[in-house]
Amino acid sequence: MARTTRELRERRHARIRKNIAGTAQRPRVAVSRTNKHISAQIIDDEQGRTLCAASSVEATLKSSTGGNVEGAKAVAALLAQRAKAANISQVVFDRGGFDYHGRVAAFADQLRADGLEF
Repeated sequence: MARTTRELRERRHARIRKNIAGTAQRPRVAVSRTNKHISAQIIDDEQGRTLCAASSVEATLKSSTGGNVEGAKAVAALLAQRAKAANISQVVFDRGGFDYHGRVAAFADQLRADGLEF
């Protein structure tokens, strides 16, 4: 039986999430992307709380698109800024079943450049 691209990504994400969990000391950075946008949030899985988030649909990022590498870097820079304001310096990266390539890789590289460790 043929599986859709979405079903395959969800299976990869479930397989990844078996081994990755965010704690208060090292919260999880969950990345989600569509063709036009990218968003991410920093999550403490123990309490089930989102500590901070950023998305390309926010009013502050309307000038850049989330559908390219530059937009992904802009969202990552905003998320890193908000993480620093929340005293978060170490995280666990959750690529959400997406390939670590293109926008997702650029997002992760920008987070590292802005001081988050993972």
